[in-house]
Amino acid sequence: MNTVDLAFTPALEQAQLIRRREVSPLELVEIYLERIQQLNPQLGSYFVVMADQAIADAKAKTEMLSKTSELPPFFGVPISIKDLNPVAGIPCTLGNPALVNNIFDYDDGVVIKIKQAGFILLGKTATSELGSCPYTEPTGFPPARNPWNLEYTPGGSSGGAAAAVAAGLCGIAQGSDGGGSIRGPAACCGLVGIKPSRGRVTHAPVGDRASGIATNGPLARTVADAAALLDVMSGYFTGDPYWLSDPEPSFLAYTKEKPGNLRIAYATSIPPLGVADANCEQGVLQTVQLLQELGHTVEQKCPDFSGLVEPFQFVWQTNVAASGLPAEALQPLNRWLLARTGSAGEYLQAVYQLQIVSRQIVAFFDTVDVLVLPVYLHSPIRVGEWANLSPEETFQKIIGWVAPCPPANATGQPAIALPVGFDDNGLPIGVQLVGRPAAEATLISLAAQLEAAKPWIHHRPNLG
Repeated sequence: MNTVDLAFTPALEQAQLIRRREVSPLELVEIYLERIQQLNPQLGSYFVVMADQAIADAKAKTEMLSKTSELPPFFGVPISIKDLNPVAGIPCTLGNPALVNNIFDYDDGVVIKIKQAGFILLGKTATSELGSCPYTEPTGFPPARNPWNLEYTPGGSSGGAAAAVAAGLCGIAQGSDGGGSIRGPAACCGLVGIKPSRGRVTHAPVGDRASGIATNGPLARTVADAAALLDVMSGYFTGDPYWLSDPEPSFLAYTKEKPGNLRIAYATSIPPLGVADANCEQGVLQTVQLLQELGHTVEQKCPDFSGLVEPFQFVWQTNVAASGLPAEALQPLNRWLLARTGSAGEYLQAVYQLQIVSRQIVAFFDTVDVLVLPVYLHSPIRVGEWANLSPEETFQKIIGWVAPCPPANATGQPAIALPVGFDDNGLPIGVQLVGRPAAEATLISLAAQLEAAKPWIHHRPNLG
């Protein structure tokens, strides 16, 4: 197998190659570091490359191969970490140039789990400032670009993670999703992205300052890889404010289970926020047709999301204030959001309203197993396309683009983004499957069935 094929080999297969001694952790790390050196200047997918640490870890793990057969599931497999998540001794910028020397002395909870699973950390991937935007163009950093067409965004805020996986600069990535920040980049870059249920993945060792709307999750090239990384990420840490039991069997095991005949709803519009463009609508309709062919019962209907709009926006934008950064250190959009932050009482009223409307939405799933939606309402924007708009205009553009994503963040339900085709600019199109609370297993089983019926893994961007 040549080095390019190795770079695009799914992470689970890389782990098996290592176990069979057909490739070493050091060889894999060197392949990815060479590709990062070659391609990251044009992609902007990594803020920090941990080359020395990765090589040292890879050498140690390569040596361990000759001494033991007791290996964790992803022993020696390289991975990236989003630059909103602390890694001990490594800068964590949050997409803000004032924080380039912001070094934590601890690992984030998901980073601890990722290390325990045997992964090797390659570096910290690009994010929008504070994770606020669905594109990744923070001031003071090169913009992240879409490997399928460099004129366009890979999405955000996990845009660097998605670009890195899609371009073969890592085989799998950790991301986070507070309003579509895993699913959007997955759709923009032709990947699988899972937003887990609330309580599935820890916020340790600190807390959740977003009232449960945000969570960590995987970005991968296959459903099996994403499921296996979710297995790694899942689980309780002491003191977590809410949590779910681990699945029995594993999420990976559900990729081999038939989902049965499911009751599936679908929609291509999110009233009152907008209607999917022709490309995104076609992605949903093609998926619906395939689901019918696979024996599922499909009906066009959708919950009423309109009551979520105002309270979700209020809760979401308070994350800027929660960062503690002064207004003068922020980009214009985040500075504008900071100025809109209300009182503590208004915040609690918004959380209260969010919970009421979320109950109504979850009740929709009493008679439906899965809801199929577009991920975004239109194809990716060009890099810098909204740069000259006012913050208020930009905010309205964002709402009109990402509208299908926030409902699952508000309710805490799981959702998975899947690639389904390409638009006229050669950019991937994705759909999302939203499931009942804590029902990732159903989504993963259904996603694997769709993947088997219409494989995607052979598609790669042409980067020269």
